[in-house]
Amino acid sequence: MSSLKKPGRRTLMKWGFASAALPLISDELPRAEAAAPMPEGKSGRGEGTAALPSGLQVYYREDWLGAPWLDGEPMVFLHGNLETGEVWYGWVPRLAQRFRLYRPDLPGFGRSKAPANFEWSLANYTKAMANFLDAVGAPSAHIVGAKTGGAIAMQFAATYPQRTRTLVVASGPFSSVDPKMESATQQMRLGSAATKEEMAYFDKLKDETSPETRRGIGSMLSSFNLESLLPKIAARTLIITSDRSALQSVETVLRFQPKIPNSRLLVLTSDAYHVAVANAGECVTNTLAFLDEAKHGA
Repeated sequence: MSSLKKPGRRTLMKWGFASAALPLISDELPRAEAAAPMPEGKSGRGEGTAALPSGLQVYYREDWLGAPWLDGEPMVFLHGNLETGEVWYGWVPRLAQRFRLYRPDLPGFGRSKAPANFEWSLANYTKAMANFLDAVGAPSAHIVGAKTGGAIAMQFAATYPQRTRTLVVASGPFSSVDPKMESATQQMRLGSAATKEEMAYFDKLKDETSPETRRGIGSMLSSFNLESLLPKIAARTLIITSDRSALQSVETVLRFQPKIPNSRLLVLTSDAYHVAVANAGECVTNTLAFLDEAKHGA
């Protein structure tokens, strides 16, 4: 965790990268050996539905693009509001060469339905993800979350430190979100570089989200604060945000991120707040560098 003094606006970007302590690196990163031989019965890519003890049925996509006789460490991706696990498409090609990726549709989204009595809370989502890890046979995993999924990821890391190998959060809010953000335009979410086709795709995901889920998530996001949990996060952590995020300012992030022990901050130059999609390439490059550093104990 950086001990630098808080900078003025003119130096925020420079300070952000310094606090991240990530080198200027190219897309070409050294290959890392997979964790273990491929277990019998496992394959490269696929999809499935995990039956959880609570009765939830969680649909997920699974990706491994490494050598077919090897297997990678598990990595779980938690998507944001009004979307599904499919939105991590930009992370798969490179990360799946080194990690076994699990991309669930969170309960209430996509193909993972939420029952009528579902408890809409970060704690309940956290418990569901712990049960999901049990269902796919992963005692622990690298946890990656974006937007609402980032808040769930932070609560998961604080609640289950022994199950969190590393934590990466891309534009995850630390506290309550203005309900008006649900009606934010796709250009606000995805940035000025987003194409009409891309925005139409995300509008379709939004329209496919049920009214029950939208009400439940809206209530959950309007009344939470992770500040007291942040010091309990033991895993090495990379927090990613953008310099012009409409979700939360860099100043807001700077109030919370230092409370996470062993955390780094990366501020991207972007007018999108959904940087996991809009700036996927930069996020992946820096995530791989961060994971290499964490692995070698730097």
